[in-house]
Amino acid sequence: MERRSFLKASAVAALVSVTAVAGQAQAQDKKFTIALIPGLTTDAFYITMRKGAEAAAAAVGAQLVFQGAPDFNPVTQVPVLDAIIAKKPDAILIAPTDKDQLIQPLKKASDAGIPVITVDTFIGDGVYQTGKGDAEFPLAYVASDNVLGGAIAARALAKAVGEKGKVYVSNVKPGISTTDQREEGFKEEMKKFPNIQVLETQFNDDDANKAASQLQAVFARNSDLDGVFGANLFSALGAANGVQQAGQTGKIKVVAFDAPTSIVDNINSGLVDLAIAQHPAEIGYFGVMAAYAHLTGNSIPTAIGTGFTVIDKSNVADENVAKFIYSN
Repeated sequence: MERRSFLKASAVAALVSVTAVAGQAQAQDKKFTIALIPGLTTDAFYITMRKGAEAAAAAVGAQLVFQGAPDFNPVTQVPVLDAIIAKKPDAILIAPTDKDQLIQPLKKASDAGIPVITVDTFIGDGVYQTGKGDAEFPLAYVASDNVLGGAIAARALAKAVGEKGKVYVSNVKPGISTTDQREEGFKEEMKKFPNIQVLETQFNDDDANKAASQLQAVFARNSDLDGVFGANLFSALGAANGVQQAGQTGKIKVVAFDAPTSIVDNINSGLVDLAIAQHPAEIGYFGVMAAYAHLTGNSIPTAIGTGFTVIDKSNVADENVAKFIYSN
């Protein structure tokens, strides 16, 4: 079992300090309302994030409002954001569905005096509070280290294919901060394996059926295809289904980023070799705690990293690992 975390000591100190001031804020009889806008509401990743956020809200006596769109799309997310801004919550946590298109909509919240913290995904380059550029106004970014996650995926896939052959990345679409970074980390790490050819990335628009069809199309063009990295939940599940439909289970290796409950059967059957589970409950928990710390007059770090756990057939039944599988 391999676990990675880049939670900084300063972040821990800041968030621990929240509990010290909780009693003081409650004594003032101030109940804060914190809104959490996920990338989409139907994904087990964001449902698990909500559970972590609810736990933090309960711990500090805040009210959590969870509202989002049914698909990962700025066109549907922005109206939700506008509706939340109109309700004037004390803080907004949001997983932006595009690192550029959400800048101005979120600027409206900031200009209205509502603190903004991005979770899972970011706007601009994700470096905040610098005083430079038009996307640095959020207070903090709470997420996994996606570049490192992509590198871990590359090493795992390289090992699975014997450090030679053809592989590709099944991704969502350009412009999503997290999956861009995972692909970046994957490709950079793969440069260390000169006998592995990385084919052109396939973008599936977060559609598992499209990802499955793309796998079969890539395999039709490359009968010697050895592996695929699914850069998010739907990419991975779709690619795995495509491998199965092509009759290549066990031959084309699949490494998945994200770990819903459905991934367990795929790992046990050998359809998926390895899954990298983020810790979305931690992201939600620390996001709320960071917002609460700010609202109660405490400083917070601009970057708060959470860990991830690597799951394969050897540890998927371990209860210490299974707790990181996302649940609805």
